[in-house]
Amino acid sequence: MAQSPSSTIPPHPLDDPHSYLSISYHHSLPFVTVIALNRPKKINAINAQMWKEIGDAFGKIGTIGDGCRCILMIGCGKGFCGGIDVTDEKFFSGLVGNSGDDDTSQDVARKSLSFRSQISQMQSAFTAVEECPVPVVAAIHGACIGAGIDLTCCADVRVCSPDAKFSIREVRLGLAADVGTLQRFPKLVGFGSYVRELCLTGDDFNADDALRIGFVSRISKSNDSLIEIANDICLRISRNSPVAATITKASLNFSRDHSVSEGLEHIALQNSTALMSEDLVKSFLMTGGTAPHFEPLRSHSRL
Repeated sequence: MAQSPSSTIPPHPLDDPHSYLSISYHHSLPFVTVIALNRPKKINAINAQMWKEIGDAFGKIGTIGDGCRCILMIGCGKGFCGGIDVTDEKFFSGLVGNSGDDDTSQDVARKSLSFRSQISQMQSAFTAVEECPVPVVAAIHGACIGAGIDLTCCADVRVCSPDAKFSIREVRLGLAADVGTLQRFPKLVGFGSYVRELCLTGDDFNADDALRIGFVSRISKSNDSLIEIANDICLRISRNSPVAATITKASLNFSRDHSVSEGLEHIALQNSTALMSEDLVKSFLMTGGTAPHFEPLRSHSRL
């Protein structure tokens, strides 16, 4: 599903350090960065290293002065994401004690406390997608299972192909989903009976089901046209002021988890600064459907 970038497109500064992600400037859309899950032989099942790479990439893009205004997230190969890679022992090493521990001396409480930090680290990696200042569009094809649902719940917009197959699979593996699906999925689509059925049975649901409950906003006419639909959404997002898009995303996320009055106070504080942007005047003066030139967002300062 991933598209090969043109040889004239410069390499993305974040691509080199990653083994299981492919990060590139979009081959035809300025201001759009493509992040591809890149373990096609494993249907992009997420191992521990890939998990950390996701958190690292989304924690930086849009904050390093890269000019990015929108991220397109895709999967290489036959499916978007087959879930967690259960063959990676690093995920479960904390359950049996770390190397060098005298496991016989640890009671259940101590084992639990030592394992909690790993769960928090995994949660934070996916939360980086949600907290990324740049809007994220997920184009989903084929399998989107378990951790794939966790990941796509953090995207701002989701579209899928007709062959997309979804499952909140964790319950069938003997555990409750613990990196975001049970918290985000119902807030995206509602807390109704069907959602609880999906979470409690681990049953598959298809593209039509995902559209009906609002998990995706569109289904492409064919598998091949999925990227065209996603590209069009990315283009329309990236034409807008990056300041306006960043504040809009932040307000939507904040308002989802707070009362209306708290959300109004939050956007008032945000816009008291954002409305001073020259982007406002440029947007009002836009003529002929031509997007104005917006300055890129500055790099975020760090210690």
